[in-house]
Amino acid sequence: MSCPLCRLSRFALPLFAVIGLAAALALNAPQKAAEPKSSASAAASVFVIDDVHSMALFRVQHMGAGQFWGRFNDVSGEVKYEEGKMLSFDVSVDVGTVDSGNDKLNAHLKSPDFFNAVEFPKMSFKSTNAKSIGGGRFEVGGKLSIHGVTKEVTVTIDASKIATMGGKTRAGFEGTFDIKRSDYGMTYGVEQGSIGDQVRIIIAVEAIAASN
Repeated sequence: MSCPLCRLSRFALPLFAVIGLAAALALNAPQKAAEPKSSASAAASVFVIDDVHSMALFRVQHMGAGQFWGRFNDVSGEVKYEEGKMLSFDVSVDVGTVDSGNDKLNAHLKSPDFFNAVEFPKMSFKSTNAKSIGGGRFEVGGKLSIHGVTKEVTVTIDASKIATMGGKTRAGFEGTFDIKRSDYGMTYGVEQGSIGDQVRIIIAVEAIAASN
């Protein structure tokens, strides 16, 4: 008479051997490395723009002779920054704060001849990319919106070192770039040559770490 346990062992032992071999192969198989998480955004600090110590300046030729300067006094938004590695901007400028030093001229600049502050109360710049070019400088590309028109621009940014004074951590940035105001639908004086088309813009920003 045959032994039931013996018959079972003849089938079970090879099966257990196959299972054991598969488990061993699985344990020894090369494991796919986990995808590294991007450290750029994680390591960057968020800074909120200090509107008291920030401004936007513009320069345009007047009457074919001198260069006329003006400024906007209200700049807001935030900056994300990792020193020497990563930089992004989301900046808004209140057009109604244009300041030429002359009340009558300020009113004209806010009118439909120029910025049309009632219909387009804000200008903005939102970066889409940035490249470090060394020495604390970045080339920052993004979308500039003025007078209801949005165009791609590249801004050269000088980034200062981060400093902690008075209990707050701050970072400073200064950007310079040129545009044609006719590209943004502001053509007053261009055809007559009384006011230049090319405008130089300088934006000077001091921002406070959001963690303060």
